[in-house]
Amino acid sequence: MKKIWWIGGAVVLIVLGLLVGPWAYGKFVAEDDAPAAVVSTQGAEAASGSIDGTWTVAAGQGDNQTSAGYTVHEVLNGASVTVVGTTGDVSGNATIAGEKLTAGEITVQVATIATDSGRRDSQFTGNVMETSTYPTATFTINSPVDLSSVPTDGTTATVTVLGTLTLKGVSKPVSVDMTVLHSGDALIASGSIPVTWTDFGVEPPSLGFVTVDGSGSVDFLVSLAVS
Repeated sequence: MKKIWWIGGAVVLIVLGLLVGPWAYGKFVAEDDAPAAVVSTQGAEAASGSIDGTWTVAAGQGDNQTSAGYTVHEVLNGASVTVVGTTGDVSGNATIAGEKLTAGEITVQVATIATDSGRRDSQFTGNVMETSTYPTATFTINSPVDLSSVPTDGTTATVTVLGTLTLKGVSKPVSVDMTVLHSGDALIASGSIPVTWTDFGVEPPSLGFVTVDGSGSVDFLVSLAVS
């Protein structure tokens, strides 16, 4: 009789583990990542010069440090989480004339994008993005953008930018609402580009223990200095 009770108890524990485990993981272990960085006006100053000129991506400072990456929702071990991958390995430039952004490009070293999970990052740089073959992602301005609405008092403006996003060797036209701040001698911009991954030949992982949504966003915050 004791043996029967022992077996029955073990079965109950296994069932409870299967049912409660994912819930407990989601409630006590899995957490959403901090959202991608956006332009911050904390400590912003009045613009110290003209917005016209040739600008180059710089490291930035404070809350406005240059970064880029992605945001995606996934179900991991039964828990629903938002994952944000970022890197500071970003380069680029912009040309502004007559208060119009006439040219610009941002280049991201995809292999350096990281989350809080080395296992996830290994899958991302390997099977998902194949960074040994496609090491960079780029965003290029397609048409002039009017920046005359950008204030000079340390506050922001939002402008719509049409451009081309290239991921994994596939280029597609995109539109992004970009927040722009002209603070002191720095020009800072951020945006989030909605993306359906398969449009760029990117297959979201579905590995049993993890399922990644078919859409997400490519995010960036760039601090630029006059060249």
